[in-house]
Amino acid sequence: MSDQATAEAIEAVWRLESTRLVAGLVRMVRDVGLAEDLAQDAMVAALAQWPADGIPDNPGAWLMTTAKRRAVDTFRRRERGERAYRTLAQEVTEEVTEDSILAALDHVEDDVLRLMFLCCHPSLTPEAQTTLTLRLVAGLTAREIARAYLTTESTVAQRLVRAKKTLASAGAALEEPSQAERAQRLGTVLGVIYLLFNEGYAATSGPDWARPTLCAEALRVGRILAALVPGHAEAHGLLALMELQSSRLVARVGPDGEPVLLADQDRSRWDAGHLARGLRILTQAEELADEPGPYTLQAAVAACHARAASTAETDWVRIAGLYERLARQTGSAVVEVNRAVALGMAYGPEAGLLLVDQLADLPALRHYHLLPSVRGDLLSRLGRHEEARTEFARAARLAGNERERTLLTRRARDLGMSP
Repeated sequence: MSDQATAEAIEAVWRLESTRLVAGLVRMVRDVGLAEDLAQDAMVAALAQWPADGIPDNPGAWLMTTAKRRAVDTFRRRERGERAYRTLAQEVTEEVTEDSILAALDHVEDDVLRLMFLCCHPSLTPEAQTTLTLRLVAGLTAREIARAYLTTESTVAQRLVRAKKTLASAGAALEEPSQAERAQRLGTVLGVIYLLFNEGYAATSGPDWARPTLCAEALRVGRILAALVPGHAEAHGLLALMELQSSRLVARVGPDGEPVLLADQDRSRWDAGHLARGLRILTQAEELADEPGPYTLQAAVAACHARAASTAETDWVRIAGLYERLARQTGSAVVEVNRAVALGMAYGPEAGLLLVDQLADLPALRHYHLLPSVRGDLLSRLGRHEEARTEFARAARLAGNERERTLLTRRARDLGMSP
């Protein structure tokens, strides 16, 4: 295997294993910052050793063993944490086996879920809670988080530093939270799972249009969470949304990795299992609440697409109404952009353009690439091609994802202009 191929394989292993690695280490060393440092140290060791020795058969176990040994060294140097040192030292003696490492990785299934609740500790601000969880649990970079929040990378980096310091100074309990603590933190945890899934469904940056492993991880944790709170409507609403959206993942990407937009997707490739589960869980969510919450409303939108044989046969009037209710609940400018799309499909492009033009000066959307993209599409449908080309070119410049940028550039070029 070439050095480049090995480096790419190691990066893939890190994406798959980093969350469980950090989560397991937090349980062991009782320190979020130290756990993250140890995980990164293990990764550095892998980068140094694996190109020469080859990637081990069980890379997750290798990383965990290496991180635990580094933890022992850290506790020894600091001459503190004797109890933790003794526990860890016993686990990295010659008696350590692959089975014991795998048991540590699979602990309760949910070192990961425990880590999510820890990151949503009440000593942190809501912004810090979500940011820390996206960093530690989802493995997103500061740049990816910044784009998800429509803020700057430096703001996210500062927020992460402050969050870790706050957790350390608060002496945050690292055990699994009580039922009362879960209830207090549940809304934030749901929000984090939602953002994690969205990053997988439409990556904010990088060479891939979608990151299915992130969607799978969000779905896995969402299923665990829904089982823990069976009477919580929005936990089921979010799970329904993720199941329904997951059904389209394969159809959203062409043979060369290029984006395939909803109108162009082969709906026979939508996953029937995800669709059936999503629709069933949506019914549960709707039965659990008198008034559907934001995740349930979004799942209802996804269900409209799931039930339609084509874009033309989709109930766009219902979708526009659902987005209107969602906008009232959330006050989200991004939801309003989605509503503009639905209005344009339900009542004609002029109706959608009227709303888009009202959103143009909102600070939160100033660098949001989908606003000019939507405007370009509406203008193109009205035959205003010169204006549409300008909007698609602007959207391409703002897009962080390489595949999406290429798509938008092509749409501008197809109308006669290269951005």
